[in-house]
Amino acid sequence: MIHQEQWQQLVAIIARHAPQDGRHYCPIDFLSFGRSSQPTSLAHVATWASFALIAQGQKALRMGDEVMHYGPGDLLLVTLDMPVQSCVVMATPEKPNLGVGITINETRLMRYLEHFPHHHLATTSVSERGIAVHKVAPPLVDAVMRLVELLDHPQDIAALAPLIEQEIFYRLLTGPEGPRILNMALTERPGNKVARAARWLRENFHHPLKMDHLASSVGMSISSLHHHFKAVTAMTPMQYQKQLRLNEARRLMLIEKLDAGTAGYRVGYQSASQFSREYSRFHGQSPARDARTIAVGPEWVNPPQ
Repeated sequence: MIHQEQWQQLVAIIARHAPQDGRHYCPIDFLSFGRSSQPTSLAHVATWASFALIAQGQKALRMGDEVMHYGPGDLLLVTLDMPVQSCVVMATPEKPNLGVGITINETRLMRYLEHFPHHHLATTSVSERGIAVHKVAPPLVDAVMRLVELLDHPQDIAALAPLIEQEIFYRLLTGPEGPRILNMALTERPGNKVARAARWLRENFHHPLKMDHLASSVGMSISSLHHHFKAVTAMTPMQYQKQLRLNEARRLMLIEKLDAGTAGYRVGYQSASQFSREYSRFHGQSPARDARTIAVGPEWVNPPQ
């Protein structure tokens, strides 16, 4: 069980490194902090392999039709890149939502797994979901706090941050979500094949989706890919591609100031009316109105922390 004093210490550390609302990065490349002084509406965000701890406040995340809430004492674990919706549920100027996020470097994780005895993994079976929330173990919190405290000793970061990162890998792998991480990491596991399919969709979302080609490229049948993809992401490959397209179209209009027709064509829509119809259903208003009224928030390109 995590002591209240430990959480208060984590709150103070994050508040010091995130003095204003928004996402804050630091000299440790896989570490970031988030702060929000008020609740926010659901916003479409892109996640990647990472985990987040909320020290104060509460957030919610929607994946497909599922909604997950997490706050102090919870660990949000993301094992693959996917589009989701995220919002701050509980925050005030006096008690802002404060969180810390750590990106899981897949290359370094794979290097660590080469020497990791897999029989040390927890044997509890888990679902294939690519995002999960559960209670965080005190040793993992302790490792995160020691990592954050390195920021006050920059001369030690190069030597000690990689060691603490390996300890974090160990704590994650030996915790209840170890099998989930392993499922996403090892080549022949269904989760890894889904991750490869999702990566292809992210890199080629503007192209027509041919399920037979995609399934063949990751070594699965069409029915198996459809089943496991939905088990991991709570979406079908078609729904996943559509979210990627509509999120990118929104970014193109808001950031690069493209008109709706050009943005829709750029992300793969051949029909302007189909693009407008699907965009309105997904974002809640027409592309033109959305571009005029929605300002880009700080969470647009950041993981949900």
